[in-house]
Amino acid sequence: MKDLVLYCKTYSRDFLRVERLLASIKKFNANDIPVYISTPVNEHDLLIEILGEEKSYTWVSDEDIVSANPNADIKKYNAMAGGLSQAIVKAEFWRLGISENYLCIDSDSIFIRDFYKTDFLSDEGPPFTILHQNKEYFQLAKNRGMEKVPEDLRKEAQRVQALFKRTGPLFYCAPAPFIWSAKVWQSLDSEYLIPRGESIWDLVSSEYPETLIYGEALMKYKAIPLLAIEPLFRVYHYDWQYFLMKRLGETEENLRQNYSGVIYQSNWDKALDLGPSRKSVLSRLVKQAKYLLRYLQSYI
Repeated sequence: MKDLVLYCKTYSRDFLRVERLLASIKKFNANDIPVYISTPVNEHDLLIEILGEEKSYTWVSDEDIVSANPNADIKKYNAMAGGLSQAIVKAEFWRLGISENYLCIDSDSIFIRDFYKTDFLSDEGPPFTILHQNKEYFQLAKNRGMEKVPEDLRKEAQRVQALFKRTGPLFYCAPAPFIWSAKVWQSLDSEYLIPRGESIWDLVSSEYPETLIYGEALMKYKAIPLLAIEPLFRVYHYDWQYFLMKRLGETEENLRQNYSGVIYQSNWDKALDLGPSRKSVLSRLVKQAKYLLRYLQSYI
């Protein structure tokens, strides 16, 4: 079993983003950390069509990951909304027994500087954990009149915290990429899910995200030492945040001092969407108008 791999769960809409991500990994993967990509079986041929006979990663199917859990129901996976099933598949990758730890990275990410195993694993072996209170982002949202954003995130954190009966400060284990330990996910399974006759497919939902569940399980069951670090990547959650940061002089070049990479979230950055838009013409026009308005607001 490996000590660390990079893992990206993706789907057809994001294949051009995966191509961009792989190019950045090739450039900056100083220790040649192995890369794994998973997709649904029926999208594998399209992945090859987009990426070509690329040898820099190993492909696994989402279905194999789902089936590795003896308590999982493939029918539930097939029936679940795509965004939610993707989140659970990411959390279940550990079951393949490939690696003790994995850097779970999203398709809309890129590396911007050399990275090493020591960025993710301590000298003693256990991985670092993204764990912080999100104060910078919350303050930025407050300053820009986007108060619903932190309000919703706080409610999420409170709900998950209550599951594990922990009191005290709210902590966040996002944004991606996430440094995840198989031992933490296994402890969640054995200490929380199995005694309740459940699987992670019963637990993770839009109200109980897997990122918060991982952090609370780590703090509750202590499967590994908690070695907290701040986020590895700069993430632009929304277009208004991107416009504002650019207005303040932020570039990929000057981000390299503090961040290993950048995430241009695909919920607003549509330039690399594969295939035609599924939205109506009217819907696209409204979206473009809002995009322009938020760009103009960044000057205020």
